[in-house]
Amino acid sequence: MKILYERPVSAAARWSRRIGRFSAGLLVITGLAHWLHTVTTPHMIALALLAAGLATVAALLGVIGLVRLWQVAAVGGIAACVGLAYALIPLGVAGYGLYRFLDRPALTEVSTDTTEPPPWIAPPVAAQGWLPRPVVPLAPERQAEAYPTLTGRRYDGALDRVFAAVNTVAAASHLKITEERGTENAAADLEDMPANPDPKPAPRRRGAPRAAPAGDADPGNVPIPSARPDPGSEILMPGQRASDILLQGEWRSPVTAPLTAVPFDVAIRLREEAETTFVDLRVSVRYGPHDLGFGAAYAETFLRALDAELLGIAGS
Repeated sequence: MKILYERPVSAAARWSRRIGRFSAGLLVITGLAHWLHTVTTPHMIALALLAAGLATVAALLGVIGLVRLWQVAAVGGIAACVGLAYALIPLGVAGYGLYRFLDRPALTEVSTDTTEPPPWIAPPVAAQGWLPRPVVPLAPERQAEAYPTLTGRRYDGALDRVFAAVNTVAAASHLKITEERGTENAAADLEDMPANPDPKPAPRRRGAPRAAPAGDADPGNVPIPSARPDPGSEILMPGQRASDILLQGEWRSPVTAPLTAVPFDVAIRLREEAETTFVDLRVSVRYGPHDLGFGAAYAETFLRALDAELLGIAGS
């Protein structure tokens, strides 16, 4: 007589595959929706945490399915492995974010000048919902301990050249400039422009009237140059001088970050002193009590790119 052994079926393994697939899909769709600006950052973070919670459940069920397979040869080993593979995606993202949260100092903004940071032209405003950003001053001690190389730059170049390089690096690093102030300071002065000799008069055509002598010109038609605007007449903000150039923009974290496209506000100040130009940055996360270290990483990347752009005129 032929004996057939009926293997039990592991329901935990099947549910692990279903929940794991749902959690991974929820995370991917949420990240894409936030990248396309259809989901706000607080909602994206809440959905990502939900996906990580579901992935934890899927991983536990997958482990139970594998244990049942080992103990009683229950059907569901492949389903349990698939569920664990799906669960690793949200858990890996959440684990990397948790690692940066614990490894980096709890800072919401960093600046290359902690004594007199670049001011905001328009203070950042956002509906922060359940993820408010605490209004705290800069922490120079913690920043210096965590990021000792984050300092401003001094370039032995004119303000207009450094300003052009800053715009080039901003475009390359996907920094969207939203506010500008003092950009007229980068315009070349009239006295610095090369003096072109007077062009030769064009030959007079036959029958055309002769030009009047210079002494007979009508003084009423002589253009009167307008006065140069006084930079001191503009109301200055704390941390700004009349000759400074201020830029403000928005940068979003890359796709490789734990939470994609998280917005950061960036302020850049260019200051000319004694034939040199100082460049300072200020990077602030818009939501939450922690920037996960991405603010300092962007500032250092920006300054290194600016050094390469202005190679040969960087000062000490």
